[in-house]
Formats: sequence, structure tokens, C-alpha cells
Amino acid sequence: MTETPRAPLSLAAVEAIARAAHADQTDKAGQPYTEHLRAVAEGVRSRGGDADQIAAAWLHDAVEDDALSEQWLEEAALSPRTKDIVRAVTKRADEPPEAYAGRILATDGALLVKTADLAHNADPARLAALDETTRKRLTEKYARMRALLGLVDE
Repeated sequence: MTETPRAPLSLAAVEAIARAAHADQTDKAGQPYTEHLRAVAEGVRSRGGDADQIAAAWLHDAVEDDALSEQWLEEAALSPRTKDIVRAVTKRADEPPEAYAGRILATDGALLVKTADLAHNADPARLAALDETTRKRLTEKYARMRALLGLVDE
């Protein structure tokens, strides 16, 4: 017996799932983590991203942060491309940055999601809320990833 294909989740449903999954999380500055997800999704949208990429933007940290499981992602009513993008931008424990960047570059649609993620992470107003040591470390980390991805200043 073959399984009947399910209609993919709407972007509103993906947003609701992501917001619920990350509801109790805060970023390094103590702000609701869901604001980062919103900013990345909006960054993808404003850069011309399609529905698969916008859905992936909402979910880009879900598996990495253990907000949702890899099994949830596998079984979710999402396009294969959205799932591939989420997997590509999910940093793995002890993974060299070069391998991470290579996977992003090799996955259709993933670079745009990571670009929006890095842009929000490196936002000067967001970084200003951090202590100097953390701000310096993260600024260097984001600059290195941008270089590995071949991104020029936006």
C-alpha cells in the first residue's frame, strides 16, 4: 500500500511550529530567540528567496538547537528541498568550518539562508548588546564563515 502524499505545511504553519519549538529560548543577549528566526526568514524573503528557503529559514536552527529532532524533520510535511536546506545549515558537533561551508555551498538554496542568518547574527545593533569578548569572538567567527562561503559585504 502506498502512502498518500500530504500537502506541504504552509509558511504560516512552519512559522508557528518554529516559534513553539524555540519559545523558551533566548539569544546571547537575552532576547527571545524567535526574533532571530523572524529576522532570518524576513532576510531570505527580502533577498528574493522562495517558499522552500523561507520555510528553511524558520527552521534553520531547530535541529541544531534540539528544538526539533532529525526524525521530526524527516517526517514533516515539508518539501525535500526545504529539508535539504535545513540539514545543510545545521552545524554538527566538532565539524570543521570548512566542511560546514562546503555542505552549504553544495546544497541548492542553502547559501541564501545562511547569508540571511549571518547578516542578522553580525548586525552591529545585535552585537552591541554583548560583552566585548563575546562580540569580538563572534565577529571573527562570522567573518571567517562569510569568507569560506565566498560572500562579499552586502
